[in-house]
Amino acid sequence: MEIDMKKIIVIGCPGSGKSTFSKVLHKYTGIPLYHLDRMYWNQDQTTVAKSVFQKRLSNVMKQNEWIIDGNYGATLDIRLQACDTVCFLDYPTDVCLDGIQKRKGKARSDMPWIEVEDDPELLSYINDFQALHRPKIMNQLNQYKDKIIYVFKNRTQADEFLNQMK
Repeated sequence: MEIDMKKIIVIGCPGSGKSTFSKVLHKYTGIPLYHLDRMYWNQDQTTVAKSVFQKRLSNVMKQNEWIIDGNYGATLDIRLQACDTVCFLDYPTDVCLDGIQKRKGKARSDMPWIEVEDDPELLSYINDFQALHRPKIMNQLNQYKDKIIYVFKNRTQADEFLNQMK
């Protein structure tokens, strides 16, 4: 499968596997991978200044090729404008909650710390994602008909897509 992708965003509910998907996509395409969580969070679980985050993101987006993994609704429009391809992991809530549980206690290249306990705010966000956040994302995606947009409803669909990249 020959797909001309150079600037890709990977979005979806926390726990959907955006970072894992992005890592495999990076492996198969060689396109540099950047995690929004790494740009936004410090190791001590504090956030960088908004201006620092925006500068980091801007520097990445100036490059000729990139995979940017993460939601961050405040920057979704600028990433949608700049990308050529969107991969939306549009999975059911229970799949995402399960994903959060499976990553607990594990070091991750996309986060500067190891999550060891449930974050009630994150769990609430995941539980509200389908009703509150997904409609906004779908509305934004509908405004970018010139982009290649993949919406994966389950891990099997996403895996099949990635396998075509090999």
